[in-house]
Amino acid sequence: MKAPIKILLVDDHAIVRAGFRMLLSTEDSIEVIAEAERGEEVWQLYLEYHPDVVVMDLSMPGMGGIETIRRICIKDNSAKILAFSVHDEIVYVNRAIAAGAKGYICKKSAPSILVQAIQKIAMGGIYIETEFLENSSGQSNETHYKTIIEAFSTREFDIFLLLARGFTSHKISDELCLSYKTVANYGTQIRSKLKVSSVAELAHIALVSGVMKN
Repeated sequence: MKAPIKILLVDDHAIVRAGFRMLLSTEDSIEVIAEAERGEEVWQLYLEYHPDVVVMDLSMPGMGGIETIRRICIKDNSAKILAFSVHDEIVYVNRAIAAGAKGYICKKSAPSILVQAIQKIAMGGIYIETEFLENSSGQSNETHYKTIIEAFSTREFDIFLLLARGFTSHKISDELCLSYKTVANYGTQIRSKLKVSSVAELAHIALVSGVMKN
């Protein structure tokens, strides 16, 4: 049997953690192995328990969720973090993804969405709730991204999609039969054109632009 996905659950309300721990306990594929109520506790628990996915509330006293995400990702750029928040404004989604989160869902979402998001992120994917993609699709910023993407060369577009899907430069090199250096140069060029620095941001752009589906 495949080992369950190990979860570090971060929320400042004990009753909220208890509720989501109980919810996730109904899934054989997921196991909550540790909990934290403040961002300041998270890194030590991360090192101790090595979770597959961190489910992170954004609104906490002290060091908030966004800063906690940023600090974890600086120390471990392969960290898989799902932002899980009461905030349903696109600005929070953008800030969480820019900090390094691999996904964003709202606490009012159906339980199945939380499970689906955890599973997708554990497999190396990106998960942003459809509601946020629909709400952001009409914004001028997204129109700007679409214009840039439409101007990509065929090779740039192919590499952009693979990067957005979580492929490493080495894997893309094998997939497209290109040298690693060529792929790395294309990746730098693509991030520069879109003015982003992380794979999660590329995935967010690919999703809101409609060129990639959740």
